[in-house]
Amino acid sequence: MLALTPAERRDLRAKAHRLHPVVSVGHHGLTPAVLHEIDINLLAHELIKVRVFEDDRHARETLLARICAELDAAPVQHIGKLLVVWRPAPPGAEAAVAPPVANRASEKRGARPPARRRHREPGVHRPSAQPMVAAKTTPQVRRPRTPLPRAPARPPAGKTRSTQPRAPATGGRRRRRVP
Repeated sequence: MLALTPAERRDLRAKAHRLHPVVSVGHHGLTPAVLHEIDINLLAHELIKVRVFEDDRHARETLLARICAELDAAPVQHIGKLLVVWRPAPPGAEAAVAPPVANRASEKRGARPPARRRHREPGVHRPSAQPMVAAKTTPQVRRPRTPLPRAPARPPAGKTRSTQPRAPATGGRRRRRVP
C-alpha cells in the first residue's frame, strides 16, 4: 500500500471532489470481478471513487484497506459510503494510449493538422486584423406583450355595496339581528 503525505492527500481530495463513482461494491462484497474493474479504472484514471453499499463503517474501512493492499494503491478519503483511491500510472502508460484521430476523411485527403492555439497573457489586448463593423441594419425593437385580461377592480375602501352600516366584527358566533 502506498503512503501519501498530508499535502498530497489534500490535493487528491480536491481533484476527486468533482468525480463521480465509477465502481460500485454491492452485497456480494469485493469479488475478483469488482477488483478487476477497480484495477482497470485505476489504470485509466489514476484517481477514482468507489461506492460501497455497506452500512457498517468498520466493514467499509477494512474494504478500503483490502483494495489498497491488493492493488498497490493509496487510500485518499473515506467519506460516508464513498471511497477515494489513487494509484500512480505505470511508466509507459501514456504511450499505450493512442491520441484521438480527428477525422478519417481528413486523413485520406492529406489535410493539414489543426493549428495550435496560443495562450494569451491575461489583461493583454491585441487588436484583431479586421476592424469591427457596425450591424447592417438596426436591431429589431421588442414589442411589448399584450396584457392579460384582468379581474374587475375592487371598490374603493370604505364603500360597500349595501347602504346600511355593518355590524362590528366580534370574536365568536355571529348574532342574528332582530329588527
